[in-house]
Amino acid sequence: MALPVLFHLLCGRHRVGRRLAIWSVALSWGLGLEAWSFRAFAADQPQWGQAWSRNMVSDEKGLPDSFDPKTGKNIKWVARLGTETHSTPIAAGGQVYIGTNNGEPRDPKHQGDRGVLMCFDEKTGKFIWQLVVPKREEDPYFDWPNTGISSPVTVEGDRVYLTDNRGEVVCLDAHAMANGNDGPFREEGAHMTPPKESGSPPKPVPGAEIQPEPLRPPADGTVLKPGPLDADIIWAFDLASGAGIWPHDGAHSSILIHGDYLYLNTATGVDNTHKRIRAPNAPSLVVLDKRSGRLVARDDEHIAPDIFHCTWSSPSLGVVNGRSLIFFAGGNGVIYAFAAVSQASSTVGQASRLSGSAETAHPPSKLKKVWQFDFDPTAPKGEIHRYLSNRREGPSNIYGMPVFYHNHVYVAGGGDNFWGKNEAWLECIDAATLTRPFGHPLPSDWRGAGGEGLVWSYPLQKHVMSTPAIYNDLVFIADCGRAFHCLDAETGKPYWTGEIKGEAWASPLVADGKVFLGTRSGSFYVFAASKEKKILSTAELGDPISATATAANGVLYVATMTHLYAVQKGAHGNGDGK
Repeated sequence: MALPVLFHLLCGRHRVGRRLAIWSVALSWGLGLEAWSFRAFAADQPQWGQAWSRNMVSDEKGLPDSFDPKTGKNIKWVARLGTETHSTPIAAGGQVYIGTNNGEPRDPKHQGDRGVLMCFDEKTGKFIWQLVVPKREEDPYFDWPNTGISSPVTVEGDRVYLTDNRGEVVCLDAHAMANGNDGPFREEGAHMTPPKESGSPPKPVPGAEIQPEPLRPPADGTVLKPGPLDADIIWAFDLASGAGIWPHDGAHSSILIHGDYLYLNTATGVDNTHKRIRAPNAPSLVVLDKRSGRLVARDDEHIAPDIFHCTWSSPSLGVVNGRSLIFFAGGNGVIYAFAAVSQASSTVGQASRLSGSAETAHPPSKLKKVWQFDFDPTAPKGEIHRYLSNRREGPSNIYGMPVFYHNHVYVAGGGDNFWGKNEAWLECIDAATLTRPFGHPLPSDWRGAGGEGLVWSYPLQKHVMSTPAIYNDLVFIADCGRAFHCLDAETGKPYWTGEIKGEAWASPLVADGKVFLGTRSGSFYVFAASKEKKILSTAELGDPISATATAANGVLYVATMTHLYAVQKGAHGNGDGK
């Protein structure tokens, strides 16, 4: 479920030089400086994937070809995490953020299964603070036990945006409680306190009429007291009660920032039978005001009834034919392009509380669809849940993000890894062909059928959960069939395929002429980013890897289920891996 990684924000300190100049030119040429209310550190990695294309490529240089946690070779520091970590690390503002579980409690007042966001010092790996979130206990399929927080954060200045394990979108102060409890949200104690007599995962009752409920403090009024290690919440928005979604397994959402707005997938999905959609009117893509958490807009494409499993693909952004478009892969196997919300329509709302109730005076608008593209046009289009556990035929689902590159959108998808058919593909879509001029909308019944807009389609070995990385017109993608592929970005012609140990849930990261990739077997590979297959090194880390590697400020961050490694050329840690 982990996908690739994040965008450069100019927010405080600046590195003057060629890279910053290139960024400035690229921003003004591609998106228009007036559309962006932030700047990036030159070498920070404050979101998953590049801004705003979601390409899994970094400009970092001087990264090592290999590292060894046992001997400490090229290890700067190692931080202990929980016992399950599916979140990609994010580095910004001198801090590193990663979601995990509470398998190794950092504060004795937080015991039992929780979702946890940990914050570490970027230079030393010292633990600084954490967001601790109680589990949803109405139904284990709302918030699967021990999976923790699997979403990566997105950082802008001193604000940290996250979708937590309960499906709440939260805005956090990067300084936590060190600079006091900033409002308007003041109920951190209630937010971190689990319901009375909680702790044991509930047994699933298939088909039961169990509704997701907002987090409420114990009836007796006893709540935990926030301390110096606890997060400072600025605002919170509950997607279930505030937007009407149906959570499934756990939220995986990487928030995209465009101006004053947050774009994110909602992680709405099936119920615990995996055969029913309990919230058919739920949005799959929503837009929130980053300043208040107010629900600004939502899709109106009625995607929910055709979701085969869940909505785990995060949005990307690009400018096509002069139009700023949000690219989104629905849980129905359809790729959408929506017009970005106009900044002129912004209205500051009240901060949403735990209930997720936004300003009723300003109901959300509907996102304007520019085009849609059917990723798998030959798949069944009705009664899709009868194909549950059918490995031969059925609908497609998409986990990774759409990547925008040279007016093309690259998407990997296919049969659901857990419940669907084995088939999977990487497809290249011509966004320029599909994007009509202003005033020329698509026909209402148009679904991108007949191959219009498809540049090429490449069959993968098996299910795919990765987001592609595109570098020097080469596309790198890993699948769950234990294969790693290198293709020509223009033609889809394969240059090489390599066998890897274990399924790839993470995405490949390209940086410094190398491709970094971890697998669920605990193997970590470093390939040369070239047309010729060349493995530079392999490390066996001993724990499954779900997270995409992150490069920032000359350091490579590699997360296993239990440890976060800061890898730097020439460093030599203690070698104990703890």
